[in-house]
Amino acid sequence: MPVLPSPPAPPGGDRAPDSPEEVLALAWREHWGRLVALLLARFRRMDIVEDALGDAFAEAARRWPQDGAPANPPGWLHTTARRRCVDRLRSEAVAARRAPLLAVPEVVPITEPDDGGHIPDERLRLMFTCCHPSLAADTRAALTLRFVLGVPTREIARLFLVPEATMAARLTRAKKKVAAAGIPFAVPGPDRLGERLDVVAAVVYLVFTAGYSPGDGPDVVRVALAGEAVRLGRLLDKLLPGQAVVRALLALMLLQHSRRDARTGADGSLVVLPAQDRSRWRHDEIREGLDLLARVPTSTGLAEEYRLQALVAAAHARAAHASDTDWEAIARTYATLEALTGSPVVRLNRAVAVAETAGPTAGLALVEGLEDTLPGNHRVALVRGELLLRLGRAAEAVTALDEAATLCANDAERRHILARRDAAAGGARPGLV
Repeated sequence: MPVLPSPPAPPGGDRAPDSPEEVLALAWREHWGRLVALLLARFRRMDIVEDALGDAFAEAARRWPQDGAPANPPGWLHTTARRRCVDRLRSEAVAARRAPLLAVPEVVPITEPDDGGHIPDERLRLMFTCCHPSLAADTRAALTLRFVLGVPTREIARLFLVPEATMAARLTRAKKKVAAAGIPFAVPGPDRLGERLDVVAAVVYLVFTAGYSPGDGPDVVRVALAGEAVRLGRLLDKLLPGQAVVRALLALMLLQHSRRDARTGADGSLVVLPAQDRSRWRHDEIREGLDLLARVPTSTGLAEEYRLQALVAAAHARAAHASDTDWEAIARTYATLEALTGSPVVRLNRAVAVAETAGPTAGLALVEGLEDTLPGNHRVALVRGELLLRLGRAAEAVTALDEAATLCANDAERRHILARRDAAAGGARPGLV
């Protein structure tokens, strides 16, 4: 079996994890995708591999706190999961011999013989493998997030704006279809990568979005997760140079990611965009993102969605001070993007921009009805509360901000919302966050 290295020490001088729980958490973040790729390359059974690796992590969670973490955590997990896969296959073989009349799905031979060497990264290779055209685009994206990156089902549901139970059922159906149809899990050849490019790009951006829209827990942002998405975007651009969808996506991510150091305070609190110290933005990444964006032509489909979003990010990046922001250009871009996508999230963002150009009443009109299309989304109530506050309707603003705080799952963002609620209750009328 291949020998996997132990997890590297975190960058930036942070201490290495020392407790078994921390070591296991790091192994989950850093090695889930690599372990899946290794196991899938050998066993070719998605259902077995995911269950076996999940069992390996569960066993580690039981044993490591008592016995101590092993010297090579990912190697231990790989060995344990591999044994589980072998046991499962042996059990299935025994059951098949005992019930010869039972219909056993035929193993479909893999017709894509390429070993994937043309894709220079294990995780990216596995993403192309999972994004099989026999599955619906949304299903491919959700399946890849869960299977390749280990993103929890509840977070995938939040990214797709559906209830967790709906997403869980969707993932279950997808895995059953893969098994029943004998969909070959092999890397597409170099001449067929383009067939899956849009879905892979969408998955990369969903990973990036998950990094900046964390759910449960204390972190405002998960810089490492967003950084992994940027890394994958760079690899895609090298693998398939000149593709508009990749260039636009990479420009968008770089422009947004450049603000990471200014997004939180020294105490881990949320710092909203107007209050960020722009000297802490990564201006080299801004220049790179702007250069990429300048080379992306007006296009169609997903490439145009990313280009328009990058134009919004560029408008923020070019403003030396918050007061210099060209909100009229941002509002126009969001209007174009909403017409293209029909997305309620875009409409919510457009409401913020319109409030800056035409006033809070105009912004509030765009927010109306978004609770129905974005049920349970705390940012709808948050924007409404801020707009009401700017209109001087403090009592209504407090109610809306209370609702936002109740719906918000992230600790740091909830504290920020509650501080805004207290400001509203105290009669303050600050600018829109």
